[in-house]
Amino acid sequence: MQAASKTAVVILNWNGKDFLARFLPGLISGTPSGTRIIIADNGSSDDSVRFVQENFPAAGIIRLGKNYGFSGGYNEALLKVEAEYFLLLNSDVEVTPGWLEPLEELMDTDKKIAACQPKIRSLSEREKFEYAGAAGGFIDSYGYPFCRGRIFSSVEEDHGQYDDETEILWASGACMMVRAEYFKAAGGFDGDFFAHMEEIDLCWRFRNMGYRVLYCPHSMVFHLGGGTLPRKNPRKTYLNFRNNLVMLFKNLPSSRMIPVFVLRFIFDGIAGLKFLLTDHYLDCFAVLRAHFYFYFHLPRLLKKRRACRKSLPRHGKNPMFGGNIVLEYFVMGKKRFSDIAPGK
Repeated sequence: MQAASKTAVVILNWNGKDFLARFLPGLISGTPSGTRIIIADNGSSDDSVRFVQENFPAAGIIRLGKNYGFSGGYNEALLKVEAEYFLLLNSDVEVTPGWLEPLEELMDTDKKIAACQPKIRSLSEREKFEYAGAAGGFIDSYGYPFCRGRIFSSVEEDHGQYDDETEILWASGACMMVRAEYFKAAGGFDGDFFAHMEEIDLCWRFRNMGYRVLYCPHSMVFHLGGGTLPRKNPRKTYLNFRNNLVMLFKNLPSSRMIPVFVLRFIFDGIAGLKFLLTDHYLDCFAVLRAHFYFYFHLPRLLKKRRACRKSLPRHGKNPMFGGNIVLEYFVMGKKRFSDIAPGK
């Protein structure tokens, strides 16, 4: 069991020696003294653990023994960490001076805040937001995720247009602070997700428990992205489609189930056909596999849904976008968050 501190920064590592060598020095120098920095190793086959032990002895190490994925890896590791706040940080993130304090200060203002994220910009195009998180995440009424600053593949430059502290639906797992008490009460991430969308599912469950998720513009980090799986990868396609269906089934209100899933089946069919016609055969097969997983596991998923729906949203305005961003983006040509969801 790791020693208790206010915040524990936990990096889940899998064969990430190069990332650790590149980003860990800046993290250590840019993080307040007394804050625990922990490397949770997900069964790496490289020598990243030895590298950390020899070069960064102040960093704690948790050995997990095998690759549990993002969701299972964090679930296993955080059982061994005592802190008020967990800061989940990807190994390919560059922090900035004073990055951690604003997140802690925001969490301290309201015990109802379960999670928050900083502004996340791209490491390779530093004036642009980063794809996986940007200035806070939302999903539309049919389950498609998007961000303030990123709609599908259209990523905005940061001109201060999202410098307001605001409530969001989900915080990015690339850099996400969570209240340890609530993380444990929610049961952590859904370990079956393995990777992708587990943070959206968790934040949705936080909201169903009556808690809040916020974006903190006073903290900024830079994310490289694509470190484990490239954005265009059949395995990633499978996980994104599968986990999105599971997340919707677990969390949607009963009144929305039929209309949402009917339309999603149509849109997913169109996506699969597009993959097929553009010679992305493995991606087309990935969409089919995702749906077959969903159908064959319905009895088990029904148990998960019943557990998730014990508590219903009880506070504030639901930040979900009420429209369909597929139509807004591809048919109506709206490429910016402010065009699709003005006022948020």
